[in-house]
Amino acid sequence: QVQLAESGGGTVQTGGSLRLSCAASGGTISNYTMGWFRQAPGQAREFVTSADWIGNVWSNSAKGRFTISRDDAKASVYLQMNSLKPEDTAIYYCAASEVGVPTDFRSYAYWGQGTQVTVSS
Repeated sequence: QVQLAESGGGTVQTGGSLRLSCAASGGTISNYTMGWFRQAPGQAREFVTSADWIGNVWSNSAKGRFTISRDDAKASVYLQMNSLKPEDTAIYYCAASEVGVPTDFRSYAYWGQGTQVTVSS
């Protein structure tokens, strides 16, 4: 069973950048689709981006500003976020999926505890 732990969140001004990291333990991530989701206060969990082990990538409206990458040898996944906006403020979650739709949170069985990202205006 994979355990996930995010890091790298914080407070940044509008237009700034952050790089989130997700470290997996307890197993390899080589056979998982790895995804990033976010949840703002009072809102539903939202898909951000995901990448499978073949190299397929899926992204939401943040495409072009956010980039996912993975290093399977290090069992790690990253989310590079550029040109951040106040509406990007949320808790960001890393998740792992074995099967299912890569953009649907219901496909992800393993989740990290989340890391807070706050973008000030």
